[in-house]
Amino acid sequence: MRDDLAVDRHAFAQHCRRLLDAGCHGLGIFGTTGEANSLSVDERVEAIEALDADGLPADVLLPGTGACALPDAVRLSQAALALGAPGVLALPPFYYKGVSDDGLFRFFAELIERVGDDRLRLFLYHIPPQTVLGFSPELIGRLLDAYPGTIAGTKDSAGDAARIKRICTDFPQLTVFAGTEKFLLDTLRWGGDGCISATVNVTAPQAREVYDRFVAGEDAEPAQAALTATREFLDRFPAIPAMKAALRAQTGDEVWRNLRPPLDALDDTRVRELLSGL
Repeated sequence: MRDDLAVDRHAFAQHCRRLLDAGCHGLGIFGTTGEANSLSVDERVEAIEALDADGLPADVLLPGTGACALPDAVRLSQAALALGAPGVLALPPFYYKGVSDDGLFRFFAELIERVGDDRLRLFLYHIPPQTVLGFSPELIGRLLDAYPGTIAGTKDSAGDAARIKRICTDFPQLTVFAGTEKFLLDTLRWGGDGCISATVNVTAPQAREVYDRFVAGEDAEPAQAALTATREFLDRFPAIPAMKAALRAQTGDEVWRNLRPPLDALDDTRVRELLSGL
């Protein structure tokens, strides 16, 4: 964010390139642990288009297009597809609580039908600590049966290893991402595909080492233990302020001080604790 709290297009593109250089296979832009829900729909569309204009390859983007309002989710998904993104990551409509699986099924059926594009590949974003609502295995199965060419995968941020293992086992056709680095190696062993995690903004080289060692058939346990320790340390801090404080230290760019209200930056004592621990 610039000082006026608008998206800093230059810093955003630079950061995306740094993550790719650090080993990330893709960019989960506008996830829940970022500031996507502090941005308007217009701002998110403009930011995606700016990344494209600044030369970021569309095929590494997995934009978050979840919204409480169905027309907003449709517009965001269409904008991502128009630029060539290979998929979108969709939250459930998170404002209303106590919603049934039938209601959630209808929402996503409407989303798919209204987007009306055979290129749509939908990744279901299960993060009940933030949304309360989630995707039950039964709902995932119903959506897969109804839209087998469209429901492509899931990001599971429930913090439940047994659930991730079940999703990998019950739905081998899905691309499955854990929502924390702590489960990266286990997810790969269960037939999943990796992790999408806010703290990978800092841990990308460590996470890639675990992935590469697993793929090469090498012992990835020590690398995973180190990665887990880093993630557990970062969990002591509020995620968005901590990531921005770490990025400010890494880049020397004061733009990373800025957060949109109601978020607060870490105070100096907490920043020192964060940086010394890292």
